[in-house]
Amino acid sequence: MKKKIAIIGSTGSIGKTLLDILIKEKKNIEIILLAANKSNKLLLKQAKTFNVKNLILTNKKNYGILKKETQNTGINVFNDFSQLDKIFIKKNDYVMSSISGINGLDPTLKIIKFTKKIAIANKESIICGWNLINNELKKNKTEFIPVDSEHFSIWYGLKNLRNDNLEKVFLTASGGPFYKTPLKNFKNIKVSDALKHPNWKMGKKISTDSATMINKVYEVIEAKKIFNIDYHKIKILIHPKSYVHAILKFSNGLSKIIIHDTTMMVPIFNTLFINTSRKLKTDKINIKILNNLDLKNVNLYRFPMVKLLSLLPKTNSLFETVIVSANDRLVELFLNNKIKFTDIQKKLFKLIQNKEFQKFKKLKPKKITDITNLNDYVRLKIDKNNI
Repeated sequence: MKKKIAIIGSTGSIGKTLLDILIKEKKNIEIILLAANKSNKLLLKQAKTFNVKNLILTNKKNYGILKKETQNTGINVFNDFSQLDKIFIKKNDYVMSSISGINGLDPTLKIIKFTKKIAIANKESIICGWNLINNELKKNKTEFIPVDSEHFSIWYGLKNLRNDNLEKVFLTASGGPFYKTPLKNFKNIKVSDALKHPNWKMGKKISTDSATMINKVYEVIEAKKIFNIDYHKIKILIHPKSYVHAILKFSNGLSKIIIHDTTMMVPIFNTLFINTSRKLKTDKINIKILNNLDLKNVNLYRFPMVKLLSLLPKTNSLFETVIVSANDRLVELFLNNKIKFTDIQKKLFKLIQNKEFQKFKKLKPKKITDITNLNDYVRLKIDKNNI
Protein backbone atom coordinates (compact mmCIF):
# COMPACT_ATOMS: atom_id res chain seq x y z
CA MET A 1 0.00 0.00 0.00
CA LYS A 2 1.29 3.44 -0.93
CA LYS A 3 2.31 5.81 1.88
CA LYS A 4 0.06 8.89 1.81
CA ILE A 5 1.95 12.16 2.30
CA ALA A 6 1.27 15.90 2.55
CA ILE A 7 3.83 18.72 2.48
CA ILE A 8 3.00 22.21 3.66
CA GLY A 9 5.78 24.51 2.60
CA SER A 10 6.75 22.36 -0.39
CA THR A 11 8.48 25.18 -2.31
CA GLY A 12 10.87 26.06 0.54
CA SER A 13 14.25 24.43 1.12
CA ILE A 14 12.92 21.70 3.44
CA GLY A 15 10.01 20.88 1.15
CA LYS A 16 12.22 20.74 -1.94
CA THR A 17 14.73 18.50 -0.16
CA LEU A 18 11.95 16.12 0.86
CA LEU A 19 10.67 15.99 -2.73
CA ASP A 20 14.20 15.25 -3.95
CA ILE A 21 14.14 12.24 -1.64
CA LEU A 22 10.65 11.19 -2.72
CA ILE A 23 11.41 11.29 -6.45
CA LYS A 24 12.99 7.86 -6.04
CA GLU A 25 9.95 6.65 -4.10
CA LYS A 26 7.21 7.65 -6.57
CA LYS A 27 5.97 4.07 -6.88
CA ASN A 28 5.62 3.73 -3.12
CA ILE A 29 4.08 7.09 -2.18
CA GLU A 30 1.03 9.19 -2.98
CA ILE A 31 1.23 12.90 -2.25
CA ILE A 32 -2.25 14.04 -1.30
CA LEU A 33 -1.46 17.73 -0.77
CA LEU A 34 1.20 20.32 -1.51
CA ALA A 35 0.98 23.81 -0.01
CA ALA A 36 2.94 27.03 -0.45
CA ASN A 37 2.63 30.79 -0.15
CA LYS A 38 3.58 32.53 -3.42
CA SER A 39 5.49 30.17 -5.72
CA ASN A 40 2.63 29.18 -8.03
CA LYS A 41 4.90 28.11 -10.91
CA LEU A 42 7.06 25.82 -8.79
CA LEU A 43 4.04 24.45 -6.94
CA LEU A 44 2.36 23.51 -10.22
CA LYS A 45 5.57 21.92 -11.50
CA GLN A 46 5.79 19.84 -8.31
CA ALA A 47 2.15 18.83 -8.67
CA LYS A 48 2.68 17.63 -12.23
CA THR A 49 5.84 15.73 -11.31
CA PHE A 50 4.11 13.82 -8.50
CA ASN A 51 0.56 13.82 -9.89
CA VAL A 52 -0.80 15.76 -6.91
CA LYS A 53 -4.52 16.58 -7.05
CA ASN A 54 -4.75 19.05 -4.14
CA LEU A 55 -2.85 22.32 -3.83
CA ILE A 56 -3.01 25.22 -1.36
CA LEU A 57 -1.57 28.61 -2.29
CA THR A 58 -2.16 31.28 0.35
CA ASN A 59 -1.13 34.37 -1.64
CA LYS A 60 -4.43 35.64 -3.13
CA LYS A 61 -2.98 37.09 -6.33
CA ASN A 62 -0.93 34.01 -7.19
CA TYR A 63 -3.81 31.76 -6.10
CA GLY A 64 -5.94 33.38 -8.82
CA ILE A 65 -3.23 32.74 -11.40
CA LEU A 66 -2.83 29.11 -10.33
CA LYS A 67 -6.60 28.59 -10.33
CA LYS A 68 -6.77 29.62 -13.99
CA GLU A 69 -3.75 27.52 -14.94
CA THR A 70 -5.28 24.37 -13.44
CA GLN A 71 -8.73 24.62 -15.04
CA ASN A 72 -9.81 21.31 -16.55
CA THR A 73 -6.75 19.51 -15.12
CA GLY A 74 -8.46 17.70 -12.26
CA ILE A 75 -6.32 19.61 -9.74
CA ASN A 76 -8.14 21.21 -6.80
CA VAL A 77 -6.68 24.56 -5.71
CA PHE A 78 -7.46 26.15 -2.34
CA ASN A 79 -6.49 29.55 -0.93
CA ASP A 80 -6.23 28.54 2.76
CA PHE A 81 -6.29 25.59 5.15
CA SER A 82 -9.97 25.80 6.09
CA GLN A 83 -11.09 22.90 3.88
CA LEU A 84 -8.67 20.14 4.86
CA ASP A 85 -11.65 17.89 5.60
CA LYS A 86 -12.43 17.96 1.86
CA ILE A 87 -8.88 16.93 0.99
CA PHE A 88 -8.29 14.09 3.46
CA ILE A 89 -10.79 11.24 3.40
CA LYS A 90 -8.84 9.46 6.13
CA LYS A 91 -5.67 10.09 8.12
CA ASN A 92 -2.50 10.66 6.13
CA ASP A 93 0.58 8.60 6.97
CA TYR A 94 2.95 11.57 7.10
CA VAL A 95 2.92 15.36 6.98
CA MET A 96 5.91 17.65 6.66
CA SER A 97 5.17 21.10 8.12
CA SER A 98 7.85 23.53 6.97
CA ILE A 99 6.15 26.89 6.46
CA SER A 100 8.50 29.45 7.98
CA GLY A 101 7.62 32.01 10.63
CA ILE A 102 4.64 32.33 12.95
CA ASN A 103 2.44 31.98 9.86
CA GLY A 104 3.25 28.27 9.98
CA LEU A 105 1.53 27.73 13.33
CA ASP A 106 -2.09 27.87 12.19
CA PRO A 107 -1.76 25.32 9.33
CA THR A 108 0.31 23.08 11.59
CA LEU A 109 -2.40 23.04 14.24
CA LYS A 110 -5.12 22.43 11.64
CA ILE A 111 -3.43 19.54 9.88
CA ILE A 112 -2.37 17.51 12.94
CA LYS A 113 -5.71 15.69 13.21
CA PHE A 114 -5.43 14.56 9.59
CA THR A 115 -2.15 12.65 9.95
CA LYS A 116 -0.64 9.74 11.86
CA LYS A 117 2.79 11.39 11.92
CA ILE A 118 3.91 15.01 11.58
CA ALA A 119 7.45 16.26 11.09
CA ILE A 120 7.77 19.94 12.02
CA ALA A 121 10.56 22.16 10.69
CA ASN A 122 9.22 25.45 11.97
CA LYS A 123 11.07 26.97 14.92
CA GLU A 124 8.59 29.77 15.53
CA SER A 125 5.59 27.44 15.77
CA ILE A 126 7.28 25.28 18.39
CA ILE A 127 8.71 28.21 20.37
CA CYS A 128 5.50 30.24 20.49
CA GLY A 129 2.82 27.57 20.39
CA TRP A 130 4.27 24.29 21.67
CA ASN A 131 1.59 23.82 24.33
CA LEU A 132 -1.11 24.25 21.64
CA ILE A 133 0.69 21.84 19.29
CA ASN A 134 1.26 19.29 22.04
CA ASN A 135 -2.40 19.37 23.02
CA GLU A 136 -3.39 18.60 19.42
CA LEU A 137 -0.80 15.82 19.17
CA LYS A 138 -2.14 14.14 22.29
CA LYS A 139 -5.79 14.63 21.40
CA ASN A 140 -5.37 13.12 17.94
CA LYS A 141 -2.73 10.52 18.89
CA THR A 142 -0.40 11.92 16.23
CA GLU A 143 3.31 11.06 16.36
CA PHE A 144 5.69 14.03 16.24
CA ILE A 145 9.28 14.16 14.99
CA PRO A 146 11.36 17.36 14.99
CA VAL A 147 13.21 18.09 11.74
CA ASP A 148 15.94 20.54 12.78
CA SER A 149 19.20 18.60 12.77
CA GLU A 150 19.86 19.32 16.46
CA HIS A 151 16.43 18.31 17.69
CA PHE A 152 16.22 15.33 15.42
CA SER A 153 19.58 14.25 16.85
CA ILE A 154 18.28 14.58 20.42
CA TRP A 155 15.09 12.70 19.47
CA TYR A 156 17.16 9.95 17.84
CA GLY A 157 19.55 9.77 20.78
CA LEU A 158 16.68 9.42 23.24
CA LYS A 159 14.80 6.66 21.39
CA ASN A 160 13.67 4.02 23.89
CA LEU A 161 15.32 5.96 26.73
CA ARG A 162 13.89 7.99 29.62
CA ASN A 163 14.22 11.77 29.55
CA ASP A 164 14.77 11.94 33.29
CA ASN A 165 18.04 10.02 32.89
CA LEU A 166 19.38 12.86 30.76
CA GLU A 167 21.98 14.85 32.67
CA LYS A 168 23.12 17.35 30.04
CA VAL A 169 22.45 18.24 26.40
CA PHE A 170 25.00 20.05 24.29
CA LEU A 171 23.79 21.74 21.11
CA THR A 172 26.43 22.85 18.63
CA ALA A 173 26.65 26.12 16.70
CA SER A 174 29.00 26.78 13.81
CA GLY A 175 29.65 30.36 14.88
CA GLY A 176 28.36 31.56 11.52
CA PRO A 177 30.22 34.00 9.28
CA PHE A 178 31.49 36.20 12.13
CA TYR A 179 33.11 33.63 14.39
CA LYS A 180 36.55 35.17 13.84
CA THR A 181 35.56 38.70 12.80
CA PRO A 182 37.21 41.33 15.06
CA LEU A 183 34.58 42.82 17.38
CA LYS A 184 35.54 46.34 16.28
CA ASN A 185 34.38 45.46 12.75
CA PHE A 186 30.85 44.41 13.78
CA LYS A 187 29.51 47.96 13.34
CA ASN A 188 30.42 47.77 9.64
CA ILE A 189 28.75 44.43 8.86
CA LYS A 190 26.70 44.51 5.65
CA VAL A 191 23.71 42.36 4.67
CA SER A 192 25.84 40.48 2.14
CA ASP A 193 28.33 39.65 4.92
CA ALA A 194 25.64 38.22 7.20
CA LEU A 195 24.36 35.92 4.46
CA LYS A 196 27.70 34.15 3.91
CA HIS A 197 27.22 31.14 6.17
CA PRO A 198 30.34 28.95 6.07
CA ASN A 199 28.59 25.57 6.14
CA TRP A 200 24.90 25.80 5.24
CA LYS A 201 23.06 27.25 2.28
CA MET A 202 19.99 28.89 3.81
CA GLY A 203 17.50 31.72 3.28
CA LYS A 204 18.24 35.33 4.22
CA LYS A 205 16.26 35.29 7.48
CA ILE A 206 17.72 32.10 8.94
CA SER A 207 21.22 33.07 7.75
CA THR A 208 20.94 36.36 9.65
CA ASP A 209 19.61 34.54 12.73
CA SER A 210 22.61 32.24 12.53
CA ALA A 211 24.96 35.22 12.30
CA THR A 212 23.50 36.76 15.49
CA MET A 213 23.15 33.27 17.00
CA ILE A 214 19.55 33.83 18.04
CA ASN A 215 18.79 30.73 15.99
CA LYS A 216 20.69 28.72 18.60
CA VAL A 217 18.77 30.47 21.39
CA TYR A 218 15.62 29.34 19.57
CA GLU A 219 16.92 25.79 19.41
CA VAL A 220 17.55 25.74 23.16
CA ILE A 221 13.96 26.92 23.74
CA GLU A 222 12.69 24.25 21.35
CA ALA A 223 14.69 21.52 23.08
CA LYS A 224 13.35 22.59 26.47
CA LYS A 225 9.76 22.45 25.24
CA ILE A 226 9.88 19.35 23.04
CA PHE A 227 11.82 17.14 25.44
CA ASN A 228 10.74 18.76 28.72
CA ILE A 229 14.33 19.54 29.71
CA ASP A 230 15.23 22.33 32.13
CA TYR A 231 17.24 25.19 30.66
CA HIS A 232 20.15 24.56 33.02
CA LYS A 233 20.63 21.13 31.44
CA ILE A 234 21.15 22.56 27.95
CA LYS A 235 24.39 24.18 26.80
CA ILE A 236 25.58 25.66 23.50
CA LEU A 237 29.03 24.80 22.18
CA ILE A 238 30.75 26.39 19.20
CA HIS A 239 31.67 23.76 16.61
CA PRO A 240 32.79 25.39 13.32
CA LYS A 241 32.59 22.19 11.23
CA SER A 242 28.88 21.53 12.01
CA TYR A 243 29.57 17.78 12.06
CA VAL A 244 28.41 17.08 15.61
CA HIS A 245 24.76 18.06 16.05
CA ALA A 246 24.10 17.05 19.64
CA ILE A 247 25.87 15.47 22.59
CA LEU A 248 23.77 13.70 25.22
CA LYS A 249 25.21 12.93 28.65
CA PHE A 250 23.23 10.48 30.79
CA SER A 251 23.17 9.96 34.55
CA ASN A 252 24.51 6.39 34.15
CA GLY A 253 27.88 7.76 32.97
CA LEU A 254 27.28 7.10 29.26
CA SER A 255 27.19 9.76 26.55
CA LYS A 256 26.07 9.84 22.94
CA ILE A 257 27.49 12.02 20.19
CA ILE A 258 25.22 12.35 17.14
CA ILE A 259 27.03 13.27 13.94
CA HIS A 260 26.03 13.56 10.29
CA ASP A 261 27.01 15.41 7.14
CA THR A 262 26.08 19.08 6.88
CA THR A 263 22.93 18.41 4.90
CA MET A 264 19.28 18.46 5.93
CA MET A 265 18.81 15.41 3.74
CA VAL A 266 19.77 13.19 6.69
CA PRO A 267 17.17 14.27 9.30
CA ILE A 268 14.45 14.75 6.66
CA PHE A 269 15.03 11.26 5.21
CA ASN A 270 14.89 9.69 8.65
CA THR A 271 11.66 11.39 9.73
CA LEU A 272 10.04 9.40 6.95
CA PHE A 273 12.05 6.18 6.67
CA ILE A 274 13.72 5.65 10.06
CA ASN A 275 12.11 2.26 10.76
CA THR A 276 12.30 0.94 7.21
CA SER A 277 14.89 -0.81 5.06
CA ARG A 278 15.39 2.32 2.92
CA LYS A 279 18.98 3.53 2.68
CA LEU A 280 20.42 7.01 2.19
CA LYS A 281 23.78 7.34 0.48
CA THR A 282 26.07 9.55 2.58
CA ASP A 283 29.77 10.27 2.96
CA LYS A 284 32.01 8.05 5.04
CA ILE A 285 32.66 9.10 8.65
CA ASN A 286 35.12 11.97 8.57
CA ILE A 287 37.92 10.86 10.88
CA LYS A 288 39.83 14.08 10.28
CA ILE A 289 36.99 16.18 11.73
CA LEU A 290 36.49 13.73 14.62
CA ASN A 291 40.16 14.12 15.50
CA ASN A 292 39.70 17.88 15.75
CA LEU A 293 36.14 18.70 16.83
CA ASP A 294 37.31 22.09 18.14
CA LEU A 295 34.43 22.52 20.60
CA LYS A 296 34.42 25.82 22.49
CA ASN A 297 32.21 27.80 24.85
CA VAL A 298 30.23 30.72 23.45
CA ASN A 299 31.83 34.15 23.72
CA LEU A 300 28.97 36.36 24.97
CA TYR A 301 30.73 39.53 23.81
CA ARG A 302 30.68 38.19 20.27
CA PHE A 303 27.21 36.64 20.53
CA PRO A 304 25.22 38.67 23.12
CA MET A 305 21.94 37.18 21.88
CA VAL A 306 22.73 34.08 23.94
CA LYS A 307 22.13 36.18 27.07
CA LEU A 308 18.43 35.92 26.24
CA LEU A 309 18.44 32.44 27.76
CA SER A 310 18.96 33.91 31.24
CA LEU A 311 15.83 36.07 30.82
CA LEU A 312 13.38 33.35 29.86
CA PRO A 313 10.63 32.05 32.17
CA LYS A 314 10.74 28.38 33.13
CA THR A 315 7.27 27.60 31.75
CA ASN A 316 5.54 28.19 28.41
CA SER A 317 4.64 31.84 28.06
CA LEU A 318 3.83 34.58 25.58
CA PHE A 319 7.21 36.19 26.30
CA GLU A 320 8.76 33.84 23.74
CA THR A 321 6.38 35.28 21.15
CA VAL A 322 7.55 38.79 22.04
CA ILE A 323 11.17 37.74 21.36
CA VAL A 324 10.39 35.93 18.10
CA SER A 325 8.17 38.72 16.76
CA ALA A 326 10.64 41.48 17.66
CA ASN A 327 13.54 39.61 16.12
CA ASP A 328 11.58 38.85 12.94
CA ARG A 329 10.77 42.51 12.39
CA LEU A 330 14.26 43.74 13.29
CA VAL A 331 15.87 41.25 10.90
CA GLU A 332 13.53 42.47 8.16
CA LEU A 333 14.67 46.03 8.84
CA PHE A 334 18.32 44.95 8.70
CA LEU A 335 17.83 43.05 5.44
CA ASN A 336 16.23 46.18 3.99
CA ASN A 337 19.21 48.27 5.15
CA LYS A 338 17.07 50.25 7.62
CA ILE A 339 19.14 49.37 10.70
CA LYS A 340 22.66 48.12 11.42
CA PHE A 341 23.51 44.49 12.19
CA THR A 342 24.39 45.36 15.77
CA ASP A 343 21.05 47.16 16.16
CA ILE A 344 19.17 43.85 15.93
CA GLN A 345 20.42 42.77 19.34
CA LYS A 346 20.41 46.24 20.92
CA LYS A 347 16.85 47.07 19.90
CA LEU A 348 15.57 43.59 20.79
CA PHE A 349 16.90 43.82 24.36
CA LYS A 350 15.55 47.35 24.72
CA LEU A 351 12.05 46.22 23.74
CA ILE A 352 11.82 43.08 25.88
CA GLN A 353 13.03 44.91 28.99
CA ASN A 354 10.04 47.23 28.75
CA LYS A 355 7.52 46.56 31.56
CA GLU A 356 4.77 46.35 28.96
CA PHE A 357 6.37 43.19 27.59
CA GLN A 358 7.82 41.75 30.80
CA LYS A 359 4.27 40.95 31.93
CA PHE A 360 4.00 38.32 29.19
CA LYS A 361 6.40 36.10 31.14
CA LYS A 362 3.44 35.20 33.36
CA LEU A 363 0.90 34.74 30.57
CA LYS A 364 0.46 31.44 28.75
CA PRO A 365 -0.97 31.21 25.21
CA LYS A 366 -4.43 29.66 25.41
CA LYS A 367 -5.37 29.99 21.75
CA ILE A 368 -3.61 30.84 18.52
CA THR A 369 -4.99 34.39 18.40
CA ASP A 370 -3.11 35.15 21.64
CA ILE A 371 0.08 34.55 19.65
CA THR A 372 -0.88 36.14 16.32
CA ASN A 373 -2.33 39.28 17.91
CA LEU A 374 0.76 39.75 20.07
CA ASN A 375 2.97 39.20 17.04
CA ASP A 376 1.16 41.98 15.17
CA TYR A 377 1.33 44.29 18.18
CA VAL A 378 5.08 43.83 18.74
CA ARG A 379 5.86 44.50 15.09
CA LEU A 380 3.66 47.60 15.12
CA LYS A 381 5.34 48.82 18.31
CA ILE A 382 8.77 48.57 16.70
CA ASP A 383 7.63 50.46 13.59
CA LYS A 384 5.74 53.20 15.43
CA ASN A 385 8.33 53.90 18.11
CA ASN A 386 11.44 53.42 15.98
CA ILE A 387 12.82 51.12 18.66
